[in-house]
Amino acid sequence: MTRHLTAAIAVLGVATLIGLDSLETPPNPYKAPKLLALGSGTAPAGGFCGALPDRPQGN
Repeated sequence: MTRHLTAAIAVLGVATLIGLDSLETPPNPYKAPKLLALGSGTAPAGGFCGALPDRPQGN
């Protein structure tokens, strides 16, 4: 019986969060992000730690 109660509370909690979110801001399909947003598509600039330094020319 405990699993059923825990599952019901979890589903009710998720449904409550979705309901409150949709009441605050109604969904707008024209401003929705892409389904798989794996990055902005822009090149990294500034203090990006994964960017390798440029190699000097002539070595």
